[in-house]
Amino acid sequence: MDKDGPSTAAVVVAAGRGMRAGGGVPKQWRPLGGMSVAARAVAAFACHPGVDDVILVVHPDDMELARPLASDRVRIVAGADTRTGSVLCGLRALEARCVRVLIHDAARPLVTGDTIARVIAALADHDGAAPGIEVIDALWQGRGGRIVATRDRADLWRAQTPQGFRLAPLMDAYADHDGEAADDVAVALAAGLDVALVAGEEENVKITRPGDFARAARISGMDMDVRTGNGVDVHRFGPGDHVMLCGVRIPFGRGLDGHSDADVGMHAVTDAIYGALAAGDIGAHFPPSDPQWKGAASEVFLTHACDMARDAGFTLSHADCTLICEVPKIGPHRAAMRAEMARIMGIDIDRMSVKATTSERLGFAGREEGIAAIATATLVRA
Repeated sequence: MDKDGPSTAAVVVAAGRGMRAGGGVPKQWRPLGGMSVAARAVAAFACHPGVDDVILVVHPDDMELARPLASDRVRIVAGADTRTGSVLCGLRALEARCVRVLIHDAARPLVTGDTIARVIAALADHDGAAPGIEVIDALWQGRGGRIVATRDRADLWRAQTPQGFRLAPLMDAYADHDGEAADDVAVALAAGLDVALVAGEEENVKITRPGDFARAARISGMDMDVRTGNGVDVHRFGPGDHVMLCGVRIPFGRGLDGHSDADVGMHAVTDAIYGALAAGDIGAHFPPSDPQWKGAASEVFLTHACDMARDAGFTLSHADCTLICEVPKIGPHRAAMRAEMARIMGIDIDRMSVKATTSERLGFAGREEGIAAIATATLVRA
């Protein structure tokens, strides 16, 4: 920050009446992932370490909608009837307290900190800087529902915001400009300012039409359905010469009692997946009263849960299983357990965690009467 005030400010323009996006209110005040479009745009600058001051320019009728966004770093001012007029309202509110200004359309709520940083950095050597995306598709001219001509795409870029400038020359450029302009770069170029082109991002979408909200949600992951489930299982020791734990046969002087093979770890993970699906537990799908499951391999249960998840459109993102026991020792078998569980679930081994702990000789596990397992599973549907 300069001694006389902020060195870099942002003007977020949100004074438009854009209704093409539907929803019954201007698009900047419609919700996107729990926040308004304007709130997301403002937050991108208010939280950026390179920005010291934010001016939010809104329509006079929207002052109450905007009021919750005001803070020590965000000031709200009324805009004008045109975008150019609203930008000037924001610039005048700065009262020349900054060296650089970034002008951003509130309709671009997904602008990233990297894009903001690139624009600021370019202002060290240029009067202005703006992000753009190179045009790579063929260009047509259409009229009346027909293609009437082609256009050369060489050297063409799709304009984005924020468009940044050294404040003093930009104010001079606006003073000399008459009428409306497509954007701030147009005003700067008309005044002969040197404007750098920096890399934009496809994710920095502008919301204009109804479908743009769904597109923005997809890009940002806001429409992602993430489910987490927990599973707990306990089996007591009984007669036998081995235990099955997470799909691995471990020689041991006792076995685990259960209607199936009593794989306590696999049961806990299976129930965690069912839990994430809100689909009950193993007993609901494989009743212990049904003799066909007597002695069944627990792989059957886990496979069923994973198939249910995939049929519902989910991907198993990660599973974590903690075995609680004094004996047998889990460490020598942990790698094999992870590999077997990952194989059954059809996931990479680095998405399957198996670990163990003791109960410090407390309770049934501490008395070596049995083994408990706790598991968590995460499902994702994009």
